[in-house]
Amino acid sequence: MKTFLTLIVVVGLLSFPLMAQDYPKAEIFAGYQYTHLGGSDPTINANGWNASLTGNFNHWLGVTGDFSGAYKTISGVDLKVYSYTGGPVVSLNHGGTVNPFVHALFGGAHASASVSGLGSGSDNGFTMMYGGGADIKMSKLLALRGQLDWVYYRFSGVSESHNVRISTGIVLRF
Repeated sequence: MKTFLTLIVVVGLLSFPLMAQDYPKAEIFAGYQYTHLGGSDPTINANGWNASLTGNFNHWLGVTGDFSGAYKTISGVDLKVYSYTGGPVVSLNHGGTVNPFVHALFGGAHASASVSGLGSGSDNGFTMMYGGGADIKMSKLLALRGQLDWVYYRFSGVSESHNVRISTGIVLRF
């Protein structure tokens, strides 16, 4: 009986670190994005949306899936750029009010251009994004995010690396 009670106490003490985990296991982000496509002449400043889903393995390492769309009309030409990327994220989920993070995301992109009544064209390519930001904790389940990314695109052998994406929005934390 004494051995059984000792075992219960030891298992109970070993479980304290598990109960003290104060980082979110999953995060869902949705918000606005501003994208500066700097390699074209003239440069293009587009608006759109950004969404991501992050699963955290512990308080500092996770994996993110990121999706976005940017839109701009120039002289009757409708331009659209969509990206779908994923990769590791390193964050400082220490339980404080501000939680900074950095990520490296790799994946694909789809660009299209159309002129009403004249036709359209599109292309699929490769993209990668390096950046980070910070979440400001509003409550246990809600945070505000600010994010900045350098974006690289490669379509049909042509690469473009003078691009910046700024995103802001709301994060649901579970």
